[in-house]
Amino acid sequence: MGARSWEVCSEAACTWKLSGGPRPLHSGGPAFPRPPAEPGFVAKAAASAARIVRGEPPHPSPGPSSSLTTMSAAWIPVLCLGVCLLLLLPEPAGSEGAVPIPITCFTRGLDIRKEQADVLCPGGCLLEEFSVFGNIVYASVSSVCGAAVHRGVISNSGGPVRIYSLPGRENYSSVVANGIQSQTLSRWSASFTVTKGKSGTQEATGQAVSTARPATGKRLKKTPEKKTGNKDCKADIAFLIDGSFNIGQRRFNLQKNFVGKVALMLGIGTEGPHVGLVQASEHPKIEFYLKNFTSAKDVLFAIKEVGFRGGNSNTGKALKHTAQKFFTAETGVRKGIPKVVVVFIDGWPSDDIEEAGIVAREFGVNVFIVSVAKPIPEELGMVQDVAFVDKAVCRNNGFFSYHMPNWFGTTKYVKPLVQKLCTHEQMMCSKTCYNSVNIAFLIDGSSSVGDSNFRLMLEFVSNIAKTFEISDIGAKIAAVQFTYDQRTEFSFTDYSTKENVLAVIRNIRYMSGGTATGDAISFTVRNVFGPVRESPNKNFLVIVTDGQSYDDVRGPAAAAHDAGITIFSVGVAWAPLDDLKDMASKPKESHAFFTREFTGLEPIVSDVIRGICRDFLESQQ
Repeated sequence: MGARSWEVCSEAACTWKLSGGPRPLHSGGPAFPRPPAEPGFVAKAAASAARIVRGEPPHPSPGPSSSLTTMSAAWIPVLCLGVCLLLLLPEPAGSEGAVPIPITCFTRGLDIRKEQADVLCPGGCLLEEFSVFGNIVYASVSSVCGAAVHRGVISNSGGPVRIYSLPGRENYSSVVANGIQSQTLSRWSASFTVTKGKSGTQEATGQAVSTARPATGKRLKKTPEKKTGNKDCKADIAFLIDGSFNIGQRRFNLQKNFVGKVALMLGIGTEGPHVGLVQASEHPKIEFYLKNFTSAKDVLFAIKEVGFRGGNSNTGKALKHTAQKFFTAETGVRKGIPKVVVVFIDGWPSDDIEEAGIVAREFGVNVFIVSVAKPIPEELGMVQDVAFVDKAVCRNNGFFSYHMPNWFGTTKYVKPLVQKLCTHEQMMCSKTCYNSVNIAFLIDGSSSVGDSNFRLMLEFVSNIAKTFEISDIGAKIAAVQFTYDQRTEFSFTDYSTKENVLAVIRNIRYMSGGTATGDAISFTVRNVFGPVRESPNKNFLVIVTDGQSYDDVRGPAAAAHDAGITIFSVGVAWAPLDDLKDMASKPKESHAFFTREFTGLEPIVSDVIRGICRDFLESQQ
């Protein structure tokens, strides 16, 4: 080892895990004395450091004096030198890792089956997509590139990384670093750490190639990501388990065993169901998210490591928390895939679960209740609501409720539950007022409106439209402007993204002319709603006008109602209240609105949105 490497080692802060956390062995100050010039000292130092990396004592023959907490100061420069040898010295020619192997943003430590490897992380990975457990020492289920960014080895622009395999451990800590929030993990079977790797000759392209070293002269071939899982059972599932004192430690473990059997039979994989786990107790705790594990093996291990929390069985609180916080794009929810919560209740909940069920339905979550050991007659007085199951599930039709008499001999209940969770067409609560509606706006472009007020009308339309989940499989928006004539600004099939819809609304040109609202309603029913009459979405028409129509509105509005279209009428300034009521659906008072000024349209936005959601939910009953 040259003098320069020794200077780097003596000036660096060499750290290692000493009984309870990283502890500095040397941080600044006087340099360690130079290594003695005795034969084999460098090899001895490297071997000692390698033993530390493997979790072994530094001495060849472990004894009382070899523990990490009691080793003599004489060993400190030996270990420091050894670590420097591992991290600073160039690898021998032809050694593994001489050319970094490109990996993806999602490659995990356990995917790299080598003690040491040089890899190349791509640039442009989304920080929120990284799944990282620990700090400095990471659980092998962590993203390698995510750990490298978290550690500061590379930036989000990618680059070479050297990964070292380490033994499993307990208590992986959570630390925010470089824009990444790592997560805690109680225990995992293997670990790794990362340092800056060699540049090599490869460039980070964002595409993974074969991890096998090719023969000289042969090109590296791209390896497509392996698709796994049951493609006939696509669902994003949260298991909400009971962790209260009501269930106790023993039955809690039996519950985990049952959940593990269900998870195994589901066929978890990239193309199949994804699962996460939440524990309900005094306060809910999300144990792991959908994005954390994509194999049954990893899920089973994670379930096994979940600890019992105790406390009251506040299932309602936990269900509401799960509906609002668990199912997000950042945590791994997939577009167009049913969202499911399987709630396990041993006995009865300690809090109100009905409101939580309503919140879950509003968020498009299909709630299943698995109840175990119903309360006996003497216990019924302690139950807040004996009908809690019927009020919490997605639909009170028997499909979403499931009962087991106890936690013993539950194997026979696994397959029927899995079959329910894999029945895509029964997931009725996946449809919400935000993703399963067609909304057409009929906008008054008459000369009495004026250009500046017309812009306020368009802002009103935009504020309603942007609330909904517009996509090719979600909500659809259309707009028609009318005077005596009608002009389709865009139809339901023209735009499938919220950004495009809002952009085209902003650019609608003001027509100016007379007011023929009745003809405009008939035109919209025929030309806008006609092409989507077979759509599963519920149809809504929002009419915005500032004056009296020169033609009849009652007949065309009645025809629209008969066609299954719900009408909200919004009048401004001189719009007659009678016309508004004639056009609006029943009950009139909740479907007809009026404001004297165009600036008064803004407060009506929330009224219309609430009305659409209310009517949608009623239609689903």
